[in-house]
Amino acid sequence: MLSMIGLLGGLILLIILTLRGVNLFIAAPVCALLVALSSDMAIFPVTADSNFINAYMDGFAGFLSAWFFMFLLGSLFGKFMEDTGAADSVASYIVGKLGMKQAVLAVVIACAVLTYGGVSVFIVAFSVYPMALSLFKDANLPRRFIPATLAFGSVTFTMTSAGSPEIQNWIPVKYLATSPYAAWEVSLVVAIFMATAGYFWLNKMIKKAQANGECFAARDDDPVIIERERPHPMTGIIPLLVVLLLSFTLHDVLQQTALIVALLGGVLSIVVINYKYFHNMANAINVGTTGALVAIGNTAAVVGFGAVAKVSPAFIAAVDAMTQMPGNELVGAAVAVSVIAGLTGSASGGQAIALPLVAPQYLDMGVNPEQLHRVVAISSGALDSLPHNGYVVTTIRAICKETHQRAYWPLAALTVVIPIIGVALALSLFIIF
Repeated sequence: MLSMIGLLGGLILLIILTLRGVNLFIAAPVCALLVALSSDMAIFPVTADSNFINAYMDGFAGFLSAWFFMFLLGSLFGKFMEDTGAADSVASYIVGKLGMKQAVLAVVIACAVLTYGGVSVFIVAFSVYPMALSLFKDANLPRRFIPATLAFGSVTFTMTSAGSPEIQNWIPVKYLATSPYAAWEVSLVVAIFMATAGYFWLNKMIKKAQANGECFAARDDDPVIIERERPHPMTGIIPLLVVLLLSFTLHDVLQQTALIVALLGGVLSIVVINYKYFHNMANAINVGTTGALVAIGNTAAVVGFGAVAKVSPAFIAAVDAMTQMPGNELVGAAVAVSVIAGLTGSASGGQAIALPLVAPQYLDMGVNPEQLHRVVAISSGALDSLPHNGYVVTTIRAICKETHQRAYWPLAALTVVIPIIGVALALSLFIIF
C-alpha cells in the first residue's frame, strides 16, 4: 500500500513540478527517490539487490547511450537549416504558394511525411522546428502552439498507424507474429478521424487565441534574420528528402542505426548545397551541440524516473492488475497499455511491458492478433503524452523553448484526448464488425 502511494505520489509530483517549470535534473531524481523510499528500496548500491542509484542511472545512461548521436545530428540538422536561411526560404515559399492561412497545415504535413517515412519523432521536431518558427512568424500566429502542431503531425495519426515504420507500430510484431499493416482498414479510418478532428481542433484553438489578442511574439534568442541572399527553397527541401529516403531505405537493414546515417546524410547535404549561405557555421555547431545535450539530458532525467518506477512493487502490482482485467480482451489490452505508458511516460515502454504478459494469454483465448496489434499500437500513444513524457519535455522545453504552462494544454488536447477517442473508435469498429 505504501509503495502504491509513493508511486502515484511521485508521478503526480513529477507532473506538477514539470508543469511549474522546475528543472528536470532536480525534479525527476527527487520524485524517483520518493518512489524508492516508499518501496523500501536501498538508496545506495551497497548490495547486489535493486537500489535507487543503479536503477535511476541505468535508465538515464541507457537512454543517453541509445539516442545521443540521433539527438546531436538532429539538433545540428535543424540549426544548419536555420543558419543558412534554408528554413526561412522554404517557409516563405510555402506561404507564397499556399497563403498564410495554411502555415499550420504545412507544418503538420512536413511532420507527418517525415514520421511516416521512418524518422524518429524526436528528430522530426528538431528538423521541422526552424521552418515552423518561420511560418508562424510570417503568419503572425501565437508561437505557443508550435509544440502542439509539431506533436500533432508526429505522434498521433502517423506514429501508430498501419504501415508506419515507427517503433510503436513494430513492437507488437515481435509478440503477435503480425505485420506492420495489421488491421489496416480500421487503422485507416482511425487515422483519418484523428487527422481531421485534430486539425480542426488545433485551428479552433489558434483562432480563439488570436481573437483574444495573441500573436507571434519575438524573443531575444530567436535567430537573427539579416538582409541577405536566401538559398533556393529546394536547397531546404533536398536535405529533408535525403533524411527521409535514407531512413526509409535503410530501416530494415540497419534498424535504429539507419537514422544516424540518414541524419548524417542530411547534415552533410546542407553543408554541401548551402555552404556559401552559412551566416556563422561555428556558432551554429556550438548552439546545436549545446541544444542536443540539454534536450537529451532532460529526456534521460525523466526516463530515469520511469526506470525506478518499473522496479517498485507497486508498479509490478499495477501491471499485474491491468493485464488481468475482466471483460473484453481488446478493451483490457487498451487500458493496460495506456496506463502503463502513462506511468512510464513512454508509448514503447507501455507496449514492451504489457505485451509479454497479455499477448500469450489473449492469443490462447482466440483474440484476433491483428486487432490486438492495432489496439495496442493506438492506445500506447494516448496517456504516454502526459507532461513528464520525454518527447513532450524535449519538444516544449529544449526545442521550442516554451513552458509547460503555456504550451502543454494545446498539445495534450491533440496527443492525449484525440488518441483516446481514436482508441474508442477502433474498439467500437472491432467489436461491431
